[in-house]
Amino acid sequence: MIAQSIDISNSSGTGLVGYVITSYDDLVKVFGKPVITNEKTNVVWTVRFDDDKKTVATIYDWKERSVPMGKYAWHIGGHSAEAVRLVQEMLDTTLESNHESV
Repeated sequence: MIAQSIDISNSSGTGLVGYVITSYDDLVKVFGKPVITNEKTNVVWTVRFDDDKKTVATIYDWKERSVPMGKYAWHIGGHSAEAVRLVQEMLDTTLESNHESV
């Protein structure tokens, strides 16, 4: 599965569809550096998956005082719960392969 970072403006119409429990560092390892927002979220990743639907997912914190660095229930936005499944699958696959190569 391939995920490509896209501009946050391409996430129009997405809404909360679930959560993924992971760390900030793991998100950076898998999806790269986030966009800093300073609004109701501190950071956000916006990605489009290379599946047949070109699923868009946003990964973000919500109304936290600072960026959560430990394990956190990151909010997943999308048009369907498929966004949550794909984010979790990408995390599991990438982190597992990184762990095996160490």
